[in-house]
Amino acid sequence: MKIACYYFSGTGNTKFACEKLMEALRGRGAEADLYRITANAELPAPTGYDCLVIGYPVHGFNAPTIVLKFLKKLPKGKLPCYLVRTSGEPLGLNDASGITPKRILRKKGYLPRGEFHYVMPYNIIFRHSDGMAARMLRGLALRIPADADLILGGGSQLTKVGALKRFVSFACRIEHPAMPHIGRHFHATEDCIGCGKCEKICPLGNIRMENGKPKFGKSCVGCMGCAFSCPKDAIRTAILNGWRVNGAYSFEGDPAADDEVCSYCKKSYLRYFHAGEDGQ
Repeated sequence: MKIACYYFSGTGNTKFACEKLMEALRGRGAEADLYRITANAELPAPTGYDCLVIGYPVHGFNAPTIVLKFLKKLPKGKLPCYLVRTSGEPLGLNDASGITPKRILRKKGYLPRGEFHYVMPYNIIFRHSDGMAARMLRGLALRIPADADLILGGGSQLTKVGALKRFVSFACRIEHPAMPHIGRHFHATEDCIGCGKCEKICPLGNIRMENGKPKFGKSCVGCMGCAFSCPKDAIRTAILNGWRVNGAYSFEGDPAADDEVCSYCKKSYLRYFHAGEDGQ
């Protein structure tokens, strides 16, 4: 079986999840290729593949605009498809992010078969503890084998999205037209050292260095790669600055125990963790 995985990732969470899933598929004898979705990437069509995997981070209970634009440009086909989404919390509202991608794929003739959701540390809103990050990593690792088996077996695992989830997702879709305007007001403080890392990491090509400082354009989708990855925490994210998260997480420590799980959405996190751990 030959599988093509197209993914969008700003800070690396979705990239990591898709890499692990592809590793598991290769370990089961499949051929699996990874392609990163960026604004300027010339990605190959899925010609010759038997299955598609589409990976994306959830932005406001929706798929990012760059992912939707990529799907709309796909040639028509009849391949089975699986969606991989990552988010910082395990709320069921995130299920609504698959509505539009599935609609686009079906319109082009593709066959959505499954959806996988992996919880990874926030790159916006607040910073999780490293213990939480380690437990999220364990949760992902416990889910990957069954998800790989489902893909290879041609199984189906689609989430049902009710009226409330649809409404919340629709309301939050305001982020799509709003984020390019918000992103234009991102700026660097005097702590900026002009290293250009933000320019290099931006998957939209929305940042260019001018006189040793980053200048932000009109194409931001709010991936937060620039602010998260800045070595001097020098990027300020306009009206979202109070939610700014900076710096890589450490996944090497002990996973957080149940009583160490953050109070925000604690019951949802525990259900997510236990669902994977109870099946060990």
